[in-house]
Amino acid sequence: MQRPKLDPAGFHAKIPLLPHQLTQDVTPREDVIVLCHLGVPRIDATSWEMSIDGLVAKPARLRLQDLQRFPQRHVQTIHQCAGSPLAPQDPKRRIVNVRWSGVRVRDILAACGVHPEARYLWSHGADYGEFASVAVECYTKDLPLTRLSEDVLIATELNDEPLRAENGFPARLVVPGFYGTNSVKWLTGMTLAGRRADSPFTTRWYNDAVLDREGRATGQTVPVWAIAPESAIVAPAPDVFLSLGQECLIWGRAWADGGISRVRVSVDDGTTWREAKLQGPVERSWQRFSLPWTPDRPGRISIGALATSRDGSEQPLSGFRNAMHSVAVTVA
Repeated sequence: MQRPKLDPAGFHAKIPLLPHQLTQDVTPREDVIVLCHLGVPRIDATSWEMSIDGLVAKPARLRLQDLQRFPQRHVQTIHQCAGSPLAPQDPKRRIVNVRWSGVRVRDILAACGVHPEARYLWSHGADYGEFASVAVECYTKDLPLTRLSEDVLIATELNDEPLRAENGFPARLVVPGFYGTNSVKWLTGMTLAGRRADSPFTTRWYNDAVLDREGRATGQTVPVWAIAPESAIVAPAPDVFLSLGQECLIWGRAWADGGISRVRVSVDDGTTWREAKLQGPVERSWQRFSLPWTPDRPGRISIGALATSRDGSEQPLSGFRNAMHSVAVTVA
């Protein structure tokens, strides 16, 4: 396949929803996050193909009709942008919840025969160009083969409709529970390897510093893979007026790779915390939390929420991409 035209070329983003707008359990397709580091390739589906190579017994080249011969799978999952790789600790809360459809990566790799020394799957996109003054041949990410669970897909549909160009048409990788940077759009190939990829998006960006107990950098880094526990308040919306003594419902969304076990809410700037009611997970979707609250003092009040994942990890108050979300309201 020849290199496609990029339209638009260069960095392109569309972030349509703020936390208080996350009112629908499944995000409409037109409200899904679009973030492209190098541009949006315009690909002719009739000429599209992707390669499977590296540490496999039978390298392959697949077209759309080849993907359609495999069993089709579906997963409803959160999809979150990790934020800017140039400012990795800034909370962005770019989160949606959608349904992907496609073919399991495991099924495709099984047909190719993966060598036992393979440890990582590299995924390559059709986008190319320059990001942060660094020339990039193509967008490449990797993930450990141990992460290839039942729901890691080569997706061709979003919310039961064909992908649009901005969302990765004609086929993209989807890694539920991992930040969106790992779900490579406009797939052109996958490589099985014994080491991590040498793309700047794996070596230079999207790696977090490991901190010691005092919060100091140790000089080591970890890949930005699994989504950390996070929550966002949907209601009340920022800057609304509430009535003194009248009950309202604080509610929002909470999520993490592997799910959430509890959410606590504070209405006094973190002095005290109350346990919110938490709905159970549906597949890999976000979970709704809620807490009835009757304002008992007038003035400007900050409402915050903190989530805890099922593995015991806690959402931090500040300093990280998943830092606490809060909204300020006025009680009169």
